[in-house]
Amino acid sequence: MDTADEMAGSGGADTYPRPMLTVDVVVLAAAQTPEVLLIQRGNPPYEGRWALPGGFVEEGEQVDQAAPRELAEETGLTVDGLRLLGVYDTPGRDPRGWTVSVVYLAALEQPQTVAGADDAADARWFAVDALPELAFDHALILTDAMRLVRAS
Repeated sequence: MDTADEMAGSGGADTYPRPMLTVDVVVLAAAQTPEVLLIQRGNPPYEGRWALPGGFVEEGEQVDQAAPRELAEETGLTVDGLRLLGVYDTPGRDPRGWTVSVVYLAALEQPQTVAGADDAADARWFAVDALPELAFDHALILTDAMRLVRAS
């Protein structure tokens, strides 16, 4: 069975569990000490904790459209040149259920003005060597981003 219609006819497509699809964005600003843009979560889970900007991909939306949309909605920041960092899918990474996050990376010369909006209570730049505790698996994601940036 190759088509969705064939699978649906046999009950196949509807019987497979599906993850929730999310995007996150690591925005780094070059400075004497590099800085990363974080948002303070305004909603559970991890309400009040700091996290990377991101959120759910809307139905019919492509992930490369969802990432800049979420970044702009939560921080007011628009950037060009987002590049794929990786896909994060460790079971249990989100207490709401099975999520797979496609993560993008952006590099700026210096921090830009940001403000928390939408479901972000706040948005701020933090030195990467003085971070608050991060929600979800965002510490791992940031470590991967810093490794990639330092290697290039």
